[in-house]
Amino acid sequence: MTKQTVLGRVTQLARANVHSLLDQAEDPQKMLDQLIRDYTDNIREAEEAVAATVGNLRLLEMDHEEDVEAAREWGVKALAASRKADEMRGAGPAAQADAFDRLAKVALQRQLRSEREAEAAEPLIATQTEVVDKLKAGLVRMRTQLTELTSKRDELGARAASARAQNRMTDAVKSVDVLDPTSELSRFEDKVRREEAKAMGRQELAASSLDAQFEQLDNLGDDAEIESRLAAMKAR
Repeated sequence: MTKQTVLGRVTQLARANVHSLLDQAEDPQKMLDQLIRDYTDNIREAEEAVAATVGNLRLLEMDHEEDVEAAREWGVKALAASRKADEMRGAGPAAQADAFDRLAKVALQRQLRSEREAEAAEPLIATQTEVVDKLKAGLVRMRTQLTELTSKRDELGARAASARAQNRMTDAVKSVDVLDPTSELSRFEDKVRREEAKAMGRQELAASSLDAQFEQLDNLGDDAEIESRLAAMKAR
């Protein structure tokens, strides 16, 4: 995976709109579980790739420091050789002085090479530093979104559990309504009232029958009185 590929992938993942994904999901709970698994894997891969990129940058920086230090050391050696050549040229053979000047030139060549290598590495180091900064920022955003995803998943889980509990309670209340004991008592009371009314009807019917019997007895008494009087009239 190249550095640009890593940067592009981390940036894309960090900019992912979590809320938009959830709005499109048929089952947000399952969607969040899958997103968390995928995001965790992506973060792990991105961390490894970013670590490799950072490692390469540190190697570049170490090489640059070595080139800068080498240029300094070769400059010191060139100066020492040049001074030695000057000393010998004033008090010794010219051939030895020339030899030290040649050494000074060799040291200066090495110094120049090290300086050029250090200068050539500086733009690359600057570019890689910018890439690493973006990668690190992307990872921070990814971790933040992972925390948001986990929190959202936990919140939805709690809400779903609460909704299930409410639904169970509602079903229980409905079942109580269906099997309401007061409705059974009401029906039983109606039945008792009908039985009481029936008994009252029977009593009323029995009472009316008894009254008729007494009325019949009264009628018989009247007939006897009439027969008695008729017999008396005929006797006179």
